[in-house]
Amino acid sequence: MRTATLLLLLALQCQAASPVRDLLKKPGTWFQSDEGLTVTSNVLAWQTNHGDWPKNRDTTSALSEKDKASRGTFDNSATTTELRFLAKAYTATKVPETKRAFLRGLEHILMAQYKNGGWPQRAPGAKGYDRHITFNDGTIIYLLEFLQAVATEDTYAFVSQKQRTQADEVIKRGISCILACQIVIEGKRTVWCAQHHRDTLAPVGARSYELPSFSGGESAGILSFLMKLPSPSPEVSEAIKAGVQWFESSKITGIRLEKRDNDRVVVEDKNAPPLWGRFYDLETQRPFFCGRDGVKKASLAEIEHERRNGYSWYGTWGTRLAKEFEAWQAR
Repeated sequence: MRTATLLLLLALQCQAASPVRDLLKKPGTWFQSDEGLTVTSNVLAWQTNHGDWPKNRDTTSALSEKDKASRGTFDNSATTTELRFLAKAYTATKVPETKRAFLRGLEHILMAQYKNGGWPQRAPGAKGYDRHITFNDGTIIYLLEFLQAVATEDTYAFVSQKQRTQADEVIKRGISCILACQIVIEGKRTVWCAQHHRDTLAPVGARSYELPSFSGGESAGILSFLMKLPSPSPEVSEAIKAGVQWFESSKITGIRLEKRDNDRVVVEDKNAPPLWGRFYDLETQRPFFCGRDGVKKASLAEIEHERRNGYSWYGTWGTRLAKEFEAWQAR
């Protein structure tokens, strides 16, 4: 039973990586080929009436009748990846339909931004946690990086100057939202939750095992983005320094993850490199783990096998971040 569960999880993980991302590296001649034109036609067919694409689907394949009902989202890099693909396709082929689809998707992203600068996981009509400002799985960071490309890269020269300028303004609002969402404890900036309330900006939960918290995984991605900004403001610099300091103070030493009998276990190892938890308690600032029952646990071993092995509870995010911070300070 456990083996079957692990195989299912592996299959889902493979499914989540849409092949369209790999095609972004193709040369212009490929987009002009019969294969490239067919794939582009398939990607166009998957676009919803709102202008976005579903996640965890092979949008390079032919659209089936069943898949026509798929809902679009910004989650898991959906929509931004397809739009990057269409931009390359149009640059190479100059097919008007491709340009129209791209501009419809771009406009959808621009219009979906909240007035405070955040984005929901999907729009319109998002309900439940979907409606909140979503950093989970890099959602907002993917959107901002895409808009940066639209505003500055030659591949997007076909976009009107008005829309490129608008994209730049939207980026500024997005960065302001990031700064406003950074959790402050006793006057000290820390990091971010995976979701923040769309109105109050307070940390909020999502799925039953994703409770309000300091998020190690999502916060590392946010800080990496901020450190790539060409001319960071004093406020951005302050946010970066505070976030990196939180990572330094929150590292976990003396343990490592090990696979035993198709299970993930934590073992003591004084020589192991540092790890960081996916979630930290907002009051105790200690790592916690949570199963589908929504109850916090102090150790990975206390949650059910499926969640223990089907989610990234630990990561080395802070190690990469420290190297990026060192390079950022040297600029």
